[in-house]
Amino acid sequence: MRHEAVVCIVQRQGFKRYSVLPDFCMLPSRVRLVRTTVRLVHSLICNSSSSFMDLKALLSSLNDFASLSFAESWDNVGLLVEPSPPHTVNTLFLTNDLTEEVMKEALQKKADLILSYHPPIFQPMKRITWKTWKERLVIRALENRVAIYSPHTAYDAAPQGVNSWLAKGLGVCTSRPIHPSKAPNYPTEGTHRVEFNIDHTQDVDEVISTVKGISDVSVTSFSARTDDEEQTRISLNCSQQALMHVVAFLSQNRQLYQKTEILSLEKPLLLHTGMGRLCVLDESVSLATMIERIKKHLKLSHVRLALGVGRTLESQVKVVALCAGSGSSVLRGTEADLYLTGEMSHHDILDAASQGINVILCEHSNTERGFLSDLRDMLGAHLENKINIILSETDRDPLHVV
Repeated sequence: MRHEAVVCIVQRQGFKRYSVLPDFCMLPSRVRLVRTTVRLVHSLICNSSSSFMDLKALLSSLNDFASLSFAESWDNVGLLVEPSPPHTVNTLFLTNDLTEEVMKEALQKKADLILSYHPPIFQPMKRITWKTWKERLVIRALENRVAIYSPHTAYDAAPQGVNSWLAKGLGVCTSRPIHPSKAPNYPTEGTHRVEFNIDHTQDVDEVISTVKGISDVSVTSFSARTDDEEQTRISLNCSQQALMHVVAFLSQNRQLYQKTEILSLEKPLLLHTGMGRLCVLDESVSLATMIERIKKHLKLSHVRLALGVGRTLESQVKVVALCAGSGSSVLRGTEADLYLTGEMSHHDILDAASQGINVILCEHSNTERGFLSDLRDMLGAHLENKINIILSETDRDPLHVV
């Protein structure tokens, strides 16, 4: 009877029946049987409860992994499709591009959240019908309660992101972003700093009170000595809009206005975060060797090559400028021996080649997709293996060499 009761307890918790009861029959003590059963049930419950995450909590963790604030201003990143809450995620499905074929695979594999590197929704949608494939993606997702999230250029900029992964194929090198990102958060408030001195002939308290009355203004003051005269130095930070009100007030007093300094505040640059990578190899190699390294890293049989003027396959490569995806705007004007990217415009290739810069093109998504394997491992560790993370098997670049 005790054994049957154990089976009922396990089944009520919604678990599969385990073949452990015959072993318990051999135990001499009922106490040991009960304690072992309690430990078993407790373990099963704990393992089950750690196999999913609330969508909001997961999104917060994803942002901790790579902040969406690093994405380009033109990009459409973050949560793009959300089922009605609450929504829990047991399976996170990774893909570079979310096509209808990939969506079918995701549904077959019971995905709760699709992380699509490229945003399937980019241009605004005026209607959701069955007419276009992107509208159908949204319909399929909502009908099956599947959320869609896209990090895109946030992952391009991240220190552990797509461009850093692409640089791994070059060989031992040091790298830095071509266009560094700015710190998203910084203690300094406002976009401008305004500083001026007030001498003993002016009412300091009245001036401070007036500028403090302007919204989006923070004020500090301290003693200063100018031309052997004790004065009060006023320093205030303000927004672009508040700056006009501050200037309008100061212009009423010619003595203050002529001694006013206005500084434009910039957030500090991040050394390891930003678009593209400029990589300096520890040891230079021939262009032919570099081509083979890139093909091996990207698992490609062919790449496209534009030789720089005066260059050959035996020319040495020491500095590589790279950008996953479409790199024209990021690479343009960068001094390097080689440009590596997925695609570039015809005229940008001609410009680079005219400067003696070799160009290797691998097709757009071929320079990105391989990162997803690394991403799966990194997210698994970051999320403490609380959810299942799987890679798409049908996702592929639409272009083939024939």
